[in-house]
Formats: sequence, structure tokens, C-alpha cells
Amino acid sequence: MIDIRRVFTHVEEIRHEFGPPAAVPLQRGAIGAVLTNPFAGRYVEDILPMMEALQAVGLDMAQRLRAAMDVPVERIEGYGKGAIVGAAGELEHGALWHVPGGYAMRELLGWKGDRDAYKKGQAEVKTGQPANALAIVPSTKKVGGPGAALDVPLTHINASYVRSHFDAIEVRVPGAPRADEIVFILAMSTGARVHARVGGLKAADISLWDGLR
Repeated sequence: MIDIRRVFTHVEEIRHEFGPPAAVPLQRGAIGAVLTNPFAGRYVEDILPMMEALQAVGLDMAQRLRAAMDVPVERIEGYGKGAIVGAAGELEHGALWHVPGGYAMRELLGWKGDRDAYKKGQAEVKTGQPANALAIVPSTKKVGGPGAALDVPLTHINASYVRSHFDAIEVRVPGAPRADEIVFILAMSTGARVHARVGGLKAADISLWDGLR
């Protein structure tokens, strides 16, 4: 069921956005795996076996991306995921990435939740127990042709309301996805936008440890 044709990795360093250079440049990275879509061209009612099969793919991609960014796990402050489904597939095929992609990064970054509960959409965070990767991993998906671009959202790994970390990274794999393929994407960042200054909750002020604030 898992047939990977290509793996594309992109890492960028942002030093400034027409303002003063950051003391420490922001790093953002994304990885996209181009897989054959086993459901292309037909409607299949039960697609969940594919989601289970993608678990190992997600874990491998998360580790590869962290290594490509060449920073310790502790430096990762933002994450997101996405999928681009080829024209012979349907949007729901991209939704198969929600659990494998999200769980993979959260596990890499130190989330202590129950994996089975996460798979069922019933995972909860216990207030007052700080840990990493408490926030839900933001996501987007679309149906598109070869070279289609996807803006993958990024938010803080521990609190979705940290405004300085609201961001997005554009991901495009040249020549993919073909009609019978899917591009599954993970993205990470090392911090806030380089000139974040619009107020809101700051990362240093996270207090509830519930994945939100």
C-alpha cells in the first residue's frame, strides 16, 4: 500500500523582512513524500488501512526533517502538516494524513499522550503538566496537479494561541503529484516570525498547558 516515488526536503533561513536582522535567524523547513495513491480513479469506502500504514512514513519524515534542519529537538517551536492529492484522487485521501503526520511530529518533540487515543481523536492534555507538542498540529489540504503549491500553516507546538508563531510555509514538489499520487507534507520552524510585533499571547507566557493558552 505504501509506494514512495520521491522525497523532497526544503529548509530556509530568514534573517530579516526589511527590518533589523534577527539575533538568531528563523529556520523553517518542510518535507514532502510523493506516494502512489492506491485509491486513485475509484471510490473506496474503507480507506482507514492506509492511515495505519502511513504511521511509519510519518515518523520517518519527522526525523528526516529535523535532521535536515540540523537543530536539536528543543529548538523546534512551530509545526504544521498538509497534503496535495492528485487529480484522480479525492480530498478525503489527504485527510488520511491527520493522524500519522500529526502524531509523528508530536512524538518526536516529546508529547506524552496516549497513541491509541490520539488515533481515535480522543487524546486529551492534562492541565498543569507541561510537556512539548501539546497543541494540535494545524493542517491544510487540496487537490492539485503536478507542481501545485500548498501553504502549510505553522503554529506554536505548545499553545495554538501564541500569535507570534502564526505563520505558513509554501511547499511545492516539482512534477508532483501526478494524477494517481499524493504528496504528504510535514513542516517545522524554530521560532516566531522574525519581526513579530502585533501583541497577543507570547510563548514565554504560556500558563495553562492545555494546548491552547
